[in-house]
Amino acid sequence: MQLDPKIPEGPIAEKWDRAKFQLKLVNPANKRKYSVIVVGSGLAGASAAATLAELGYGVDCFCYQDSPRRAHSIAAQGGINASKNYQNDGDSDFRLFYDTIKGGDYRSREANVYRLAQLSGNIIDQCVAQGVPFAREYGGLLANRSFGGAQVSRTFYARGQTGQQLLLGAYSALSRQIGLGNVKMHTRTEMLDLVVTDGRARGIVVRDMLSGEVRSHAADAVILATGGYSNVFYLSTNAKGCNVTAAFRAYKRGAAFANPCYTQIHPTCIPVTGEHQSKLTLMSESLRNDGRIWVPKEAGDRRPPGEIPPEDRDYYLERRYPSFGNLVPRDVASRAAKKVCDEGRGVGETGLGVYLDFQTAMERLGEDAIRDKYGNLFHMYEKITAEDPYEVPMRIFPALHYTMGGLWVDYNLESTVAGLFVLGEANFSDHGANRLGASALMQGLADGYFVAPMTVGDFLARAGKSSLSTDSGDFKAAQTEVNEKIKKLLSIKGERTADSFHRELGKILWEHCGMARNAEGLSKALEQIPRLREEFWGNLKVLPGRNDQVNQTLERAGRVADFLEFAEVMVTDALSREESCGGHFREEHQTEEGEARRDDERFAHVAAWEFAGVGKPPVLHKEQLTFHEVSLTQRSYK
Repeated sequence: MQLDPKIPEGPIAEKWDRAKFQLKLVNPANKRKYSVIVVGSGLAGASAAATLAELGYGVDCFCYQDSPRRAHSIAAQGGINASKNYQNDGDSDFRLFYDTIKGGDYRSREANVYRLAQLSGNIIDQCVAQGVPFAREYGGLLANRSFGGAQVSRTFYARGQTGQQLLLGAYSALSRQIGLGNVKMHTRTEMLDLVVTDGRARGIVVRDMLSGEVRSHAADAVILATGGYSNVFYLSTNAKGCNVTAAFRAYKRGAAFANPCYTQIHPTCIPVTGEHQSKLTLMSESLRNDGRIWVPKEAGDRRPPGEIPPEDRDYYLERRYPSFGNLVPRDVASRAAKKVCDEGRGVGETGLGVYLDFQTAMERLGEDAIRDKYGNLFHMYEKITAEDPYEVPMRIFPALHYTMGGLWVDYNLESTVAGLFVLGEANFSDHGANRLGASALMQGLADGYFVAPMTVGDFLARAGKSSLSTDSGDFKAAQTEVNEKIKKLLSIKGERTADSFHRELGKILWEHCGMARNAEGLSKALEQIPRLREEFWGNLKVLPGRNDQVNQTLERAGRVADFLEFAEVMVTDALSREESCGGHFREEHQTEEGEARRDDERFAHVAAWEFAGVGKPPVLHKEQLTFHEVSLTQRSYK
């Protein structure tokens, strides 16, 4: 397997323009001859499907939800970054590029990140034209706020529902193309395999989640925009449906999986309350603009927060990181919260929590101003916890939120399988070892609106048109494999549900491959996961035990089966990367102050894993990262 990143020559600020000129074009009259499959209808998928259809391609778009509007992109609350410098506070494309590279702890590809910064302003213009109701200043300019890892205000927002509003914009563009007949939308349909013919992606195998019918679809190119894999931990901030199946089955067909150990812990999640929970709820990072994070100075201080005077409080982020304070990157804030809780200074019944306090902000700005900024988030918090954050501080604790790892892609967003393009969180390309807040929406829309429509066209122009029927041998073989796996899941007749296996897997990963990792724990996980997987295939119970109807337990079983295999790849990657960087924190590799210590001589690379066969360890391939625009230094937010 060769990893060719296809980075254009020339100065970094000119690479994308140079690449666009060099990309081959498809004549407008010929575009209608080509078909493209888009799997996923979130921001990346919906924007790509709408844009490709607008250009003239025939598009089939698939999602397992009942509507594209239910994609998990709606859950991104806080905002979207762009370097428009509306605040006149020193922002620029280069500063956004630099903050993103540094925030990712120097483990991302410079050329991709700079392109993302260049396109960020275009994204805002596109969304404004679609009618996205961004917040505005009194004079009419779009408003900005700050997010972690930056010292400028570059985050555009629509109160606490930015992702939902952006998705509605993309959905309106998609709906127009559906109405014109340029996009055929397949809802309640789950991709279960990728069909590869002569090394080229030519289609997918899907299951109709209403009827159970398994069928195939062929196209000239396939786009995966299926999100991340945080739910491998069972408890995460992701929607329960989020899974790794599409990406993992593409991996088993030859697509390299890059940096699977790079998982992000978000610092502002509502703490776990008990074993009954099936998911966690995120409070937007935007709250860190005005909320101050603290714990009691003394371990065991169980007084209510209102009875703890300022002199007995430790505003630990402001103390440890005076330059950035409460707006340090997510990985830094999460580890700091874990540290104070490990010292016995955590709050709440479990002791696994810290306070996010708005009293100072309300005294400075007034309660009405805080209501205007965060009212819907405060209301959500009160509904979940029965505590009024206007009266008492919020309680927060880190939780799994986002995955920086994903299928390996080159500069054109093409995977190691020709004709398979991967967008948004499903690829690895832009965030390195840690994503800055408000950058996920930016990447998804940049990939879908501006990058993939150019690079997919280049692939089609180079590959040419060739007919392929779903009656071919490769399609039939893939469909047979899918049917056999479904039959196997239904035939086990064991005693445990898929959810019980999933919960146990999540505990193994949280304990050994979560916020902190070490060689001993990772090795133990590599012993436990195969045993759990073996029990799964011998003791699974799927109810009601049929495939010809809606069967959510069957859907979950298939996804958990993939998680049980993928988890081993993730832990293998974490064990092989003997350094700390961003969200990957190896306890053996830290500074005296407890910060991540990178090993740039040995690990300044992308780890891309190749499937070697069932029961065999994956094969590691490396893409060396080179840095010409930034210097590799120890990250500091002090």
